[in-house]
Amino acid sequence: MKTAATIALFCAGGGLTRYYLSGWIQSLLGRSFPYGTFAVNVIGAFLIGLIMELGLRSTLIPDTLRVGLTVGFLGGLTTFSTFSFETFTLLEEGRIMLAFVNVLASVVVCLLFTWLGIVTVRTLG
Repeated sequence: MKTAATIALFCAGGGLTRYYLSGWIQSLLGRSFPYGTFAVNVIGAFLIGLIMELGLRSTLIPDTLRVGLTVGFLGGLTTFSTFSFETFTLLEEGRIMLAFVNVLASVVVCLLFTWLGIVTVRTLG
């Protein structure tokens, strides 16, 4: 029950962070591309690599906190469903190349940032 409560609490924080952060980024960069969703997904990819590597290689992040941060906070922060909808909207609007760029960039950059999070912990550890 403690783990479920931790996940729920952290998920709320992640969702609110996504709402405000992605909205802020979108207002800065414009609505021609889903910059906000892309940014929170890249940030989340980096953080999951960092948190999982640090949590699994050391005792700095207890298991319950690690699950709360990854499943809860990062689960609320990142969003595949919004990414999918925004990509579909680009396709529906006939902006096929931009939709393709969104898919390719999201996958490649998020994988890169997950790796960077892992490498950061391994380098510092």
